[in-house]
Amino acid sequence: MKYQLPLLEYPYNALEPYIDAQTMEIHHTKHHQAYIDNLNKVLEKYPKIEGQKLEDLLKSLNTLTMDERDKKMLRNHGAGHLNHTLFWQIMGAKKELDEKLVAEVIKEFGTIDEFKKLFNQTALSHFGSGWAWLVRNKEGKLAIYSLPNQDSPYINGHTPLIGLDVWEHAYYLKYQNRRADYIANWWNVLKLI
Repeated sequence: MKYQLPLLEYPYNALEPYIDAQTMEIHHTKHHQAYIDNLNKVLEKYPKIEGQKLEDLLKSLNTLTMDERDKKMLRNHGAGHLNHTLFWQIMGAKKELDEKLVAEVIKEFGTIDEFKKLFNQTALSHFGSGWAWLVRNKEGKLAIYSLPNQDSPYINGHTPLIGLDVWEHAYYLKYQNRRADYIANWWNVLKLI
């Protein structure tokens, strides 16, 4: 089974002025496509795992029998594909609040504003490239943390709910080195909260 670039539910310019069309197009068609191409290359070498869910492969990454370089490729490119797929899905031009998630966030963090403050601090303080995450951990509780590069919460056995890409390719054309502005404006296109 070969992975393919998922279609977006909105045009590239739908998130303007917060995320520009050129960044969206390059991010989607070049960066995300590269993760898919490299993921497919590594999976072709291992037909026994090719049909398994990618989330399950990442959860069991340490126990997979494969070349260490290929395992690293699976980690980087498989997680890159999953991370970006979620990223596109949780954004949109209109809010589509997930009332259950909103209630859980308020229960765990006190208020939506407090949650946003903690999430923003996590995203802003992440050094280098990576992601800020709201996850459901193994105990079913909500947690906020960041991971480097394309690492996925699935590797930790956690389920990602909200992910913010803080790689420079996600914002550099519009925001240059102003990551804080990108993070603050991203809430305008996050559908769920």
